[in-house]
Amino acid sequence: MAAANYIGRFAPSPTGALHFGSLLAALASYLDARAHNGQWLLRIEDLDPAREQPGIKADFARVLDAFGFEWDGPISYQSDRLTLYTSALHQLHEQHRTYPCSCSRKEIQQRTGTHQYDGHCFNQLPKANRKLATRLHCTSGALCFHDRIQGTRCHDLQQESGDFILRRRDGLIAYQLAVVVDDYLQGITHVVRGCDLLNETPRQIQLQNYLDYPSPCYAHIPVATNPMGQKLSKQTGATALDITQPSQQLFRALQQLHQSPPEELQRADVNTLISWAIQNWQCHNIPATEKKTAPLPE
Repeated sequence: MAAANYIGRFAPSPTGALHFGSLLAALASYLDARAHNGQWLLRIEDLDPAREQPGIKADFARVLDAFGFEWDGPISYQSDRLTLYTSALHQLHEQHRTYPCSCSRKEIQQRTGTHQYDGHCFNQLPKANRKLATRLHCTSGALCFHDRIQGTRCHDLQQESGDFILRRRDGLIAYQLAVVVDDYLQGITHVVRGCDLLNETPRQIQLQNYLDYPSPCYAHIPVATNPMGQKLSKQTGATALDITQPSQQLFRALQQLHQSPPEELQRADVNTLISWAIQNWQCHNIPATEKKTAPLPE
């Protein structure tokens, strides 16, 4: 029976095939959930149809199944919850937390020399006859949270990045708002994911505070990189997971997560590997710095 106080999730985006970096995130979140006798949900973050690869969403389930993952309940899709995101956006508007913005990235860069938003449209009306984004006005001062792997982190959103977008100028809901609403609606209590999202966490906590949502417990693992030190992704040419050899890749992933699987498990089947990993899961063994990455194994 699942523990009532633990619900985790894995939430890939269908912009490319699952790769070794995806496997690390899926495995860490899965093992942490199962080791706590908790639930593990599968959510597809499909908010940007133009960037989706055909057939990828259906392929996710097939690949994860081949690697021994068993998710609880039906697969959920962000594209089914657009009205709920709009409702949260309306709530923030009613609280006077948001404002329209006509600024392009180029304009921000020209004004500031950085990508940090300078509050231009918060202090004056946006340009007429322009498509408008919706930004969240962030409070100033330190926003702190404790990460189970990375330790205590403090950020000042106004100083570091400025007010951020909740709805893009093309009308699409931004990731930050969608993930916060999703985690709340699904009752997510624990989030285990890659360190590439560590700096997004304070933005999500800011939203959770404004919407009066509880914040999940966070744990950010080192990301896998290619030989050039770049994070594995579609953009950096990450190789898709090979479902004909899942055990070998699972064993490597356990090594990258510093779980020290015994050598005799190199020839074990996926169910044996997963079973051992759940029983021996040690989240605190994972390196406690986002700057040290896990290179792709040979």
